[in-house]
Amino acid sequence: MALSRHFRGERKVSWHFWVIGAVLGCFLLSFWLLSPSSEVVQEEATLSLEENSSKTVHDNTKTDEEVADVLKKEHSEPEDTHKNLDQDSPKDEDSAANEDLELQRKNGPGLGKDAKSDDTEPTEEKDLFKESWDKHKENGTATATGDSNENLPLTTAAESELSMENQEKSRNWSTQIIESKEEIALNTEGENDETDTAPTVNASQTEPSRKDNGGVASYKWKICNRDSAMDYIPCLDNKEAIKRLPSRRRFQHRERHCPDADQFPMCLVPLPKGFKVPIRWPRSRHEVWLDNTPHTKLVSYKKDQNWVKLEGDKLVFPGGGTQFKYGASQYIDSVEQYVADVSWGKHTRLALDIGCGVASFGGFLFDREVLTMSFAPKDEHEAQIQLALERGIPAILAVMGTQRLPFPSNAFDLAHCARCRIHWHGDGGKWLLEVNRILRPGGYFVWSATPVYRKHPEDVDFWKAMVDLTNAMCWNLTSITKDLSSGVGFAIYQKPMTNSCYESRPIDQPPLCNEDENPDAAWYTPLDGCLHRVPSNVDTHGATWPAPWPDRLDSTPKWLHNSQKSLFGQPAATEFEKDTEHWRRVVAKSYLTGCGIDWGGIRNVMDLRAGYGGFAAALLRVPVWVMNIVPIDEPDTLPVIFDRGLLGIYHDWCESFSTYPRTYDLLHVDHLFKQLVTRCKPVLPLLEMDRILRPQGWVIFREMSSTINEILPIIETLHWDVRLSYIEGGEQLLVLRKSFWRPDSLEEGTQ
Repeated sequence: MALSRHFRGERKVSWHFWVIGAVLGCFLLSFWLLSPSSEVVQEEATLSLEENSSKTVHDNTKTDEEVADVLKKEHSEPEDTHKNLDQDSPKDEDSAANEDLELQRKNGPGLGKDAKSDDTEPTEEKDLFKESWDKHKENGTATATGDSNENLPLTTAAESELSMENQEKSRNWSTQIIESKEEIALNTEGENDETDTAPTVNASQTEPSRKDNGGVASYKWKICNRDSAMDYIPCLDNKEAIKRLPSRRRFQHRERHCPDADQFPMCLVPLPKGFKVPIRWPRSRHEVWLDNTPHTKLVSYKKDQNWVKLEGDKLVFPGGGTQFKYGASQYIDSVEQYVADVSWGKHTRLALDIGCGVASFGGFLFDREVLTMSFAPKDEHEAQIQLALERGIPAILAVMGTQRLPFPSNAFDLAHCARCRIHWHGDGGKWLLEVNRILRPGGYFVWSATPVYRKHPEDVDFWKAMVDLTNAMCWNLTSITKDLSSGVGFAIYQKPMTNSCYESRPIDQPPLCNEDENPDAAWYTPLDGCLHRVPSNVDTHGATWPAPWPDRLDSTPKWLHNSQKSLFGQPAATEFEKDTEHWRRVVAKSYLTGCGIDWGGIRNVMDLRAGYGGFAAALLRVPVWVMNIVPIDEPDTLPVIFDRGLLGIYHDWCESFSTYPRTYDLLHVDHLFKQLVTRCKPVLPLLEMDRILRPQGWVIFREMSSTINEILPIIETLHWDVRLSYIEGGEQLLVLRKSFWRPDSLEEGTQ
């Protein structure tokens, strides 16, 4: 009543009310002036892939409240990250995701582009967003570019050291493209043997970037129309190039033969009929959906060896193999039993499985804290590498043929071959010499094959030849045994740790390599028939064994301490430490908690430009594995990655990667395109990313915003969904998710 009389003028208004009103008015005016325009915030938060402003924005772009939630999550402690992941995981993620897929199928292709996110984030009050924005403004991190869109603050960790990434001053690092060209020239000079001649450099490596339609690329995709299109791999299924090979005697037809840039297939691989969201790790190690890898030949072909069985709508993996049909775990334990110094997960961290089958050996070494690079060719053992990757086990398509494997020297702690069908002593022992090149000094070679334990004439002859070759290579036979229960045996050899044995051999066969030959050159580099010396200079990688795992992950390699090499203009050892801390912050406070990614559904991760491997190291506590790629035209840091106990490989992103379609859950792209677009059209790596990424897989871009603007029109044609975008000082963080969309029409003609 008293208040109503004030407004009617029935009582005199006290001067106190005028003072209070004036103070409140000043406060609200100040708050309004300091707060960002809601229209500006909404413009940036709804950044999408439209080519013109007339198109509607994506339904799943971040709202003000969702961005506020991201900012709130960024400041949570890293230790809480994994706890939150478990709490947020649905009870039956696979079933829910596949129901969503069925809904998209019923509604037809293209729905994925505009579909609502199934990872809707909780919202926060707008006050929290304004508070965080004001904090960024005070710290000087919220800036404008002068464009129509204001810039949202980048996630706290992601922005903290962008200056280090952007101001690269690479110094004294060589690159694979230089190393390999020099080695190829050295080894092929004066030679005419077609089996020893490396392929010419692909035209795509030197082709300048081209743009269409006045600077904006325009593509209308069609489904690949060729044999086994759903499993198509451009550099391994190039039938025309394979037909022209003068010989297949040394498995040249299983090696890479990439189309030239102007012949690169501009089509999208189809999905298998009935494709489902993959089963999550660790269940996937034991079973996968048949519809995702509809290949059953191995079920009958290897039925007595427990490789794989068909049970209903799943392929089930009992854990057996040709030499361990009663299970890989028992076999793995027996190796350490006979040679204790193997010490799985401490001394031995990185293994190479040659001719891996469905990769059960590597799959069960995860339990021992060992990462295994499994490889096999694309041959009559139908889709074995595809099955390995569907299970969540690291694997690539490769062959012991005429070229070096795409790894640096002195990389792996242990190599393994179980009935891998390689005649190691053939062709002057070149294939075993290649194992010697990539095996660390003091590393082990585990060979499980019939010549070790059978007395058939052909086995006896093979064993004698193997004894002669390994003795000549100075390998020490540390153990030879036969398991009575399985009737299977293996021999374990150790590579020498010094050059003394090489220098005291009565006959220089195999010969020592010339000192000017580079053991690290590995891109289309022909195999040589010589022994590379053990590194003796402590400033050379491979001269000393890394620290025991897990200490080696964050231990600066000794050879970097006195190195003059640099990526960012600082000493390499300093950069290594800063890079490790940088990515630990980015991953913990941004990627794991602030990007809306369902990490419970992530298993196979690829870092397309890995640098020192800091991104992979930061994911140690997350149940994923990372394929670290060092591009051939980037500083050759792959030895650093192997020294810290992580897997990696060389690759040229102007070509297709040696893997099946739909084999990775997340791709991390850190400033890749700036250098790449000087050699090939950006559509080629984007097309390859679409090929290897699974539907509902994620892509994290960290690029200059100008670069993002160039590739966004292409990304739009691929129907990837924008989930998050931040811009800061010309740098951009862009998170996308691949949809289930595939084109309706087939490409014309067949291969």
